[in-house]
Amino acid sequence: MEKELMSLHQQAAQELSAVNDLNELQDAKVKYLGKKGILTGILRNMGNLSKEERPRIGQMVNDIRIKLEDIITGRTEELKEKELLIKLKSETIDVTLPGRRTNLGHKHPITLTMDNIKNTFMRMGFTVAEGPEIENDYYNFEALNLPKDHPARDMQDSFYITPEFLLRTHTSPVQARTMQSCEPNSPVRVIVPGKVYRRDYDATHSPMFHQVEGLVVDNGIRFSDLKGTLELFIHEIFGSDVNVRFRSSFFPFTEPSAEVDISCVMCKGKGCRVCSGTGWLEILGSGMVHPRVLEMSNYDPELVSGFAFGMGVERIAMLVYGIDDLRLFYDNDLRFLRQF
Repeated sequence: MEKELMSLHQQAAQELSAVNDLNELQDAKVKYLGKKGILTGILRNMGNLSKEERPRIGQMVNDIRIKLEDIITGRTEELKEKELLIKLKSETIDVTLPGRRTNLGHKHPITLTMDNIKNTFMRMGFTVAEGPEIENDYYNFEALNLPKDHPARDMQDSFYITPEFLLRTHTSPVQARTMQSCEPNSPVRVIVPGKVYRRDYDATHSPMFHQVEGLVVDNGIRFSDLKGTLELFIHEIFGSDVNVRFRSSFFPFTEPSAEVDISCVMCKGKGCRVCSGTGWLEILGSGMVHPRVLEMSNYDPELVSGFAFGMGVERIAMLVYGIDDLRLFYDNDLRFLRQF
């Protein structure tokens, strides 16, 4: 029995010394010292030994247990230190390497264009007004001289939420809201940037897009004031060499009304695919505020007059940056966005 214990001691000591990680060490500890381990089994079978052998064998088993526990304690410290060194080595930072540059975001081209438009008009004395994107039918249509049976409503395929509320189809409702919030016949000079919604989707239309509306109301406002304001704006955005022309048009909320064209920024007015060979590009609509619109907002068309204009921000951005598909603005393709 004593020889078997000595052999067991030697075997256990070798096995514990050869383990390479803490999990293997724990398995070996359970194998020899656990509740169902080899040494525990020997102690449980002490009743099979003679009275003379029991004290001697019991003492020997306890001595072996103590020696094995000392080996386990030492190996535990060694393996913990080994794992710590491996972890520290894996986390070591080479301080001699050059720093890694952080990828910084930047403004979207639509935001850049919007900011440029707002800054241009603010330098002319305009203030910025905002309004709700969920609008009621009165402000979106009726207050702008578009009664419920007006055929011009068919030009704007709308997203209705209820029969009386919809996602606004233009930012013009804020013009009516602004005038009604002021004292009757008091001067107004505002631009209204924001999101608008229509049921369109192709290379030049999006169901959600951005507009900037402008409104000026005061004593003696004339069409020449409108022309001067828009020509100054266009030259600020596209350059002083761009030609501007006004074409008569129709908008229910202005009279007279005009479309505003610029000479093609791609071909310099010579004619190309972008301008369909005409040499001109349409960029915005404008006109003198209709007397009926002034009356519905508590303004007297006999005392004051005004002009209004509206433009699509995406349209301006496409011309400024030479982009041929509006959907690129919303595809979230980093290869496209990083160019700005």
